[in-house]
Amino acid sequence: MDVLIHDSNYNPQTSLMTYSHPGTFIVCSYFVAWAIYARNHNVFDLPVQNLTHVLYAFANLDADGRVFLGDPWADTDKHYEDDSWNDTGNNLYGNFKRLGLLKRRNRHLKVSLSIGGWTWSTNFAGVAACPQKRANFVKTSIELLNNLGLDGLDIDWEYPKTSEDAVNYVSLLRELRQGLDQYAAAKGDPIPYLLTGAMPCGETQYSLLRLSEMNQYMDAFYLMAYDLAGSWSDVAGHQSNLHGGQLSVSKAVKHYLSQGIPSHKIVVGMPIYGRAFQNTNGIGHPFQGIGEGTWEQGVYDFKKLPLQGAVEYYDSEAVSSYSYDPVKRELITYDSPLVIDRKAEYIAKHQLGGAMFWESSGDHPHDHDRSLIGAVSKGLRRHAPLDSSPNHLNYPTSVYDNVRAGFQ
Repeated sequence: MDVLIHDSNYNPQTSLMTYSHPGTFIVCSYFVAWAIYARNHNVFDLPVQNLTHVLYAFANLDADGRVFLGDPWADTDKHYEDDSWNDTGNNLYGNFKRLGLLKRRNRHLKVSLSIGGWTWSTNFAGVAACPQKRANFVKTSIELLNNLGLDGLDIDWEYPKTSEDAVNYVSLLRELRQGLDQYAAAKGDPIPYLLTGAMPCGETQYSLLRLSEMNQYMDAFYLMAYDLAGSWSDVAGHQSNLHGGQLSVSKAVKHYLSQGIPSHKIVVGMPIYGRAFQNTNGIGHPFQGIGEGTWEQGVYDFKKLPLQGAVEYYDSEAVSSYSYDPVKRELITYDSPLVIDRKAEYIAKHQLGGAMFWESSGDHPHDHDRSLIGAVSKGLRRHAPLDSSPNHLNYPTSVYDNVRAGFQ
């Protein structure tokens, strides 16, 4: 596949789509490849009636800029019960086949491949600094999008550390935008492809970024508005508070707005997990230890909270919630359905783009009264519909026979 890398006359303003239809909200969630193992959370468990976008985590990148899938068995190979072992030709299976089937049945559902993440961001700086490596990144990431039948790419660089990184990040986004637009034009596809990014909410990280320049090329800024407190903190604190404190969701939103990012491009991230503090007397007090967690130390799936013996509290000033067990002296900070509802009101009031979640396996089923994805969808729908713009189904040059056939 040929991908355009540089065109001095290129104007992204003429081709960049509005991320969601005007007057609508988006609700997106990360789906992590490893959820299918011990967590037993699969693509078909996604609450598609309450989602507009899915972000698949993660693809990796090597030092030469090649983007590649992180877990081929989970991503493209695993056969589910209704998958035949006797199909002829070269066919896609695994999570991406399941996502393709979901897209066909739910034409409003868009799926993007998220590249990087905390563990796999090591090579971003070197790749972004080199024109040849950026070209390889663009080529291989769009090849994956085409072969897997996706709607966009999501860049999760955690984090650019220097002013040079910030400049090079803009170059990478510009060339990705050009490549995606040329890919759509070559197919005669009237629906552009999405380019989004997972964005920091810490002042040290976001103040470095050249946000007004990035805005030309990006459809949405997913604010990672969680992990504002944790094991690295001096005292027990709120991890995703809307207001107050040294770090807050609203402070980050104000910064992005101040840099000229249109409000409809700002998507507020929310956690579907809690962070624990042990041996503490409460918010603002010292702690010692973070506990076992559900799958990793100090981190609990939301659906397990509050733990037995703990009481859930709501901080109306910070717009945050937490549970506290006075016997164990354990505090866990997380977003309750009430907090999610208040955040939906905040999103609507400030005409922001919508909500994003990390990540779907931690939530209750969609029909549970404490489902967080359900809570934000309900809250946003009080003000406007959710985005129903169509996804892509046409991939005539995919290497997979069933993708080319549209899974029919």
